[in-house]
Amino acid sequence: MSNNDSASTATPQMFGHPKGLFYLFFAELWERFSFYGMRALLTLYMVNKLFEAFADRDTRSIIIYASYGSLVYASTVLGGRVSDALLGNRKSIILGGVMMSIGHFVLAIDNQATFFAGLALIIIGTGYFKSNISTFVGTLYEKNDPRQDGGFTIFYMGINIGAFTAPLLCAWLASSYGWHYGFGAAGVGMVLGLVTFVYGSRSGVFGDQGYPLQPEKLEKKWAGLKVGVWVPLLSFAAVPVITLMISDYTIYTIGSIFEGSIVRLFFYVLLIVIIGYLVWVSVKLPREEWQKLVVAVFLTMFMSFFWGFHELSGSIITLFAARNVNLVGMDAAGTNSLNPFFIVVFSMVMPVVWMWLSKKGKNPRTPYKFAMGLAQLGVGFFIISLSKSFADDNGFVPFIFLVVMYLFISTGELFMSPVGLSKITSLSPLKIKSFMMGVWFMSSAFAFQIGGMVGEYLAIESNQAADQVGGWDTLDVYLNGFEKIAYVSFGFALLVVVLSPWLKKWMKEVH
Repeated sequence: MSNNDSASTATPQMFGHPKGLFYLFFAELWERFSFYGMRALLTLYMVNKLFEAFADRDTRSIIIYASYGSLVYASTVLGGRVSDALLGNRKSIILGGVMMSIGHFVLAIDNQATFFAGLALIIIGTGYFKSNISTFVGTLYEKNDPRQDGGFTIFYMGINIGAFTAPLLCAWLASSYGWHYGFGAAGVGMVLGLVTFVYGSRSGVFGDQGYPLQPEKLEKKWAGLKVGVWVPLLSFAAVPVITLMISDYTIYTIGSIFEGSIVRLFFYVLLIVIIGYLVWVSVKLPREEWQKLVVAVFLTMFMSFFWGFHELSGSIITLFAARNVNLVGMDAAGTNSLNPFFIVVFSMVMPVVWMWLSKKGKNPRTPYKFAMGLAQLGVGFFIISLSKSFADDNGFVPFIFLVVMYLFISTGELFMSPVGLSKITSLSPLKIKSFMMGVWFMSSAFAFQIGGMVGEYLAIESNQAADQVGGWDTLDVYLNGFEKIAYVSFGFALLVVVLSPWLKKWMKEVH
């Protein structure tokens, strides 16, 4: 069997979509529950416990958070390539789910060494799981099926249901029983996601999709073992290497051309390799296919700028919420649920809006949706920058400003992420479809490095106890930074508008 470009006509349907979509929906929901539950706690745990004795606790935590996030999403490129060449979507998703489950439970052990090892397992596992489950959604639909955008938006809603519930539950467990109970709950979520996918796979709802393109490759032997055995062995063998990389928060310099962590250096080298590979592939493609591939790369680049500021929610914005916001009904970790809450709400509306506009012939082309998304991101950060005038005597601003900021960031996200996710599958050549999905998720790897650089700029150094930092001492730093982010976002939105006519031409029939 093969991983075909279009869905099998035998694939069962439900509610107007392939039935397999809903199994992938729940599998991804639980996987994202695990990821975002852990992410909501990560920076606060490092600042308030792991590095609480250090004046530069913010900087250390932000560097590690950026390194973790970058490696998580950069690993999707490798995971996608291994899937294309060897495993196929199904085996990749199962291997990734197993590694992530183990990683979350290792993270729940109260020990610094196991903390970084747990992060390393999650990084490698996500590489296999994330790019492949998203690609799998695309294979369930026929080429140019008008339902595909709606299907990806439904799938995206599953992501955000998990992302909404996890910070609230994991934050409550962490505050009530201890940090590692929160991390352990994330592990339970990952196991549920894996079980859901395996059950769907065995029940036949995915039709003939997701199998290796050339299964005979897995049977070949190297050094006495089958290739299908070497892949998981090498994946687990990489854990100590990733552990050492992510635990290193030293700032290295190379003359005047580089300054940053070892992970940042690795990331830029990896980027050069990926660009080289895409150039090598594109020269062999027909003109129409390489033009579409170039558009896919540009969409990924614009998405990386959006995520670069959006991903501050797990680091700087969480610290801002803890130190400068009069929170209502939740703690700082719980505020990570605001974005997915709005995504869930508007995910119910946006597919209807896009279909309605399509029927009237007024549905904006993808580049214009990207421009509107970046503009909404700017509006969100600009609104939060205005909150200083409403701060109380202790330097705390009203909670409503944080809520409204997340509202605009979330609507902007819906104009870009699910739409772009759908278009990557349509714009990418079949032979590198999973790889390009990995490149799409590389936009988030870029994002964590962009967010890391911004975060280092906004980091607070203090000899006070971690829980004493805040108030007027930090308010100006955060709000001035948010205002600058708003102006940069508006600038990128304008750039996309200028480039849109050219991008539309090269997209051909892809809307």
